[in-house]
Amino acid sequence: MTAFTIGFIGAGNMATSLIGGLLQQGVKPSRLLASDHSPEQCEKLKRQFGVRTTQDNAVLAAESDVLVLAVKPQVMQEVCRALPTQRRPGQLIISIAAGISCDSLEAWLGVGDAIVRCMPNTPSLRRQGVSGLFANAAVTTEQRSRAEDILNAVGISLWLEEEHLIDAVTAVSGSGPAYFFYLMEAMTTAGERLGLPRETAERLTLFTALGAADMAVHSDVDVAELRRRVCSPGGTTERAINSFASDDLPGMVARAMQAAADRAAEMTRELA
Repeated sequence: MTAFTIGFIGAGNMATSLIGGLLQQGVKPSRLLASDHSPEQCEKLKRQFGVRTTQDNAVLAAESDVLVLAVKPQVMQEVCRALPTQRRPGQLIISIAAGISCDSLEAWLGVGDAIVRCMPNTPSLRRQGVSGLFANAAVTTEQRSRAEDILNAVGISLWLEEEHLIDAVTAVSGSGPAYFFYLMEAMTTAGERLGLPRETAERLTLFTALGAADMAVHSDVDVAELRRRVCSPGGTTERAINSFASDDLPGMVARAMQAAADRAAEMTRELA
């Protein structure tokens, strides 16, 4: 990644996280540029990371081999249409905005651009993220590798062969952290009702979640088998799992994730 320049239009949390991750991977600050409508945010990035900043998106686009679009979906069309049509040859566009299709980006930027659309999630802010990536037909093998390297600076990335699957990624990992936070809330409150001090219940919950996720990631068996290994016949865990099953927890999860995927598809249509 040291041989090309990466420009970020929009310098919010996700862009800041990516810049920090890239610097940790050995990318020189001189290879990173950022633009933002807020002069305060530009100055903050310059002080924090030593990267070059500007409020002129056209200048940034002209200097970048990879252009990361990290603005809110609602202003993406305005930002794209304001960019010059003649940009650096072979430039790769990476969009991390939810609900903006490659077709829309091509219409606003110009047909023929190499575009990678991705859906990262908020744990990227802790460099523990996961991103789903989709490349349009103009993206070369080398550009796919570049996009993967950039997103891997804040976690891991997985390629999708069909763009509509971005909606499923949104439902699983994009929105997924909130599902776990919601469960953690419920477990903390339940622990408190069982008599634990709230702080104790919260720490027990959070570190149990952390340990369980670490076990699942590094295990040589799937999560169903890990669950079975915790459930002793006639024991406490089995009783709790049976209660979840009787309340149709799998069905609740499936319906919730379908609702998230449906909303992601609606947003794509609304923002087209």
